[in-house]
Amino acid sequence: MKFLDSKGRLFGKLSILDVGAALVMLLVFVGIFFYPGTSGSVAQVGVTTKPIEVDAIALGFKGRNPTDLIKAGEKTNLIIRNQPYGQVDLKSVDILPRNIPVAQPDGSVAARPDPTADITFSNNVLITIVGKGQLTDTGPVLGNIKIKNGSTIELEGDAYNFNATVIDIRVQD
Repeated sequence: MKFLDSKGRLFGKLSILDVGAALVMLLVFVGIFFYPGTSGSVAQVGVTTKPIEVDAIALGFKGRNPTDLIKAGEKTNLIIRNQPYGQVDLKSVDILPRNIPVAQPDGSVAARPDPTADITFSNNVLITIVGKGQLTDTGPVLGNIKIKNGSTIELEGDAYNFNATVIDIRVQD
């Protein structure tokens, strides 16, 4: 009896293509279930986490009084670049005065309080949040997401969901 006949069958019974396909499926099964690999990224092994403070500003926050919704000392959910980070602490929430430029008789420009701020329910809010992150060569990382000045973050709580822009990042010791 020949090992391989003229039709490409092993021992006259099994097609060599069928045997190859079965062997590939067996190797995939073994690779998935017996060698799943490591979990997590290599960058996180042996890296210490530090508290990172992030100042963010929400311009034109709609609401009568934002400090009724967002309170310092509470926790909020942080989303960076559409990737959820988890919960962070709200260290401080400050309402910034809304000013408009007003031309003066001598030709200079002065900042004066915006008289329409109360009517439009529009506030500028400075928020400081604190979370755990790592410091890499390219900057701080919260979770697996780099955070930089100018990044847009999303804060979500029980009664609010809004975007803010990062304006300062401080790594605490």
